[in-house]
Amino acid sequence: MRILHTADWHVGKRLGRHDRMADHAAVLGEVIEIAAAEDVDLTIVAGDLFDRTTAPVDALRLVLDTLERLAAHCPVVAIAGNHDSPEMLELFAPLIRQHQVHLVGHIKRPGDGGVVEIKTGSERALVACLPFLREGKAVNFLKEADQWYGAYAERIDRLCRAYDDYLQDKGKGAVKLLTAHFAVHGVKLGGRGQPRGERALHLGEAYTATEQAIPPGPQYVAMGHIHAPQPVPGAIVPALYSGSLLELDFGESGEEKRVVLIEAQAGQRAEIRSIPVSRGRRLLRARGRFEDLIERPELQNAFVDLIVETDGPSPGLADRARDAFPHLVKVRAQYERTAAEGPLRVDQPWDDLYRAYYRRAHETEAPDELVAAFAEILDEVDDG
Repeated sequence: MRILHTADWHVGKRLGRHDRMADHAAVLGEVIEIAAAEDVDLTIVAGDLFDRTTAPVDALRLVLDTLERLAAHCPVVAIAGNHDSPEMLELFAPLIRQHQVHLVGHIKRPGDGGVVEIKTGSERALVACLPFLREGKAVNFLKEADQWYGAYAERIDRLCRAYDDYLQDKGKGAVKLLTAHFAVHGVKLGGRGQPRGERALHLGEAYTATEQAIPPGPQYVAMGHIHAPQPVPGAIVPALYSGSLLELDFGESGEEKRVVLIEAQAGQRAEIRSIPVSRGRRLLRARGRFEDLIERPELQNAFVDLIVETDGPSPGLADRARDAFPHLVKVRAQYERTAAEGPLRVDQPWDDLYRAYYRRAHETEAPDELVAAFAEILDEVDDG
């Protein structure tokens, strides 16, 4: 059986003032082409299909269309991530199931929708589905068994063991898979220390599981939540974060994005390979003099975050940068700054106060012509 693993689409995410629906459509189209070219038997989407729980209509339309187009080649199993609305996925689940798309929004008992059975030809797979668990959420089938206690990591561990027990009990002759949306302690966020999309929510210690949470039974564990592609640290079975499909913020700039292809047979260790995806506009950071930056052609077609080296404050820099770079996201001036002074004193002359204010605001000396203009305005006010 060939399984395609993808996750963290975040459809609907914007980048500053820029809409990225065209980028999402392009890369999801690439995933559909890969599924067809590789003749896959099952596609797994490990959460965060959307960027917000209240997804805009165009994002909803694109995700549902993509799921149906993937399902034209093979069944699809998709779970809710922390950015998804579990209720919305459950609402659409019965409507789209007829198209071979299985949506799992809430954590469920293994025998009551928590494990999905997939049959393709002579092959059979059991997919245990663990959507994102919110800290305050109780899971009924464990609570009833008096097991709902302890820290977040312990709860994740018990859930994974419950699904693993079911897979071992019911999975004779089947390919056994687990898909889940949580972070494992020790995972690398990447991004050269810059802020990343998955940092913003649910990545504190309270939302981190240990490597023991990955059970020993599945032949492959398809993980979502972490945008940097990587193996799950410490897992004793093949378990990977497929990562996001696009560079979603500048913390992901330069990452090679991918989907994962798994070859699995019942009772045998899975074989894994990564397939790169490349569509969608890139995100680039650049630094230099303005006249040098505008000569770099790669900055014209990418979303850019610019640091412009100047001799001092550069009024109008943002407007000039927007005119020169059609996909500008952020720009700021970089220049040598002077040390901040103490508090301003009202007994100082007005021009001295203005110079002190300017040093405080811009960490450099005010140009003489600017101080002269300030003096002229002050004279006009006094004359009035």
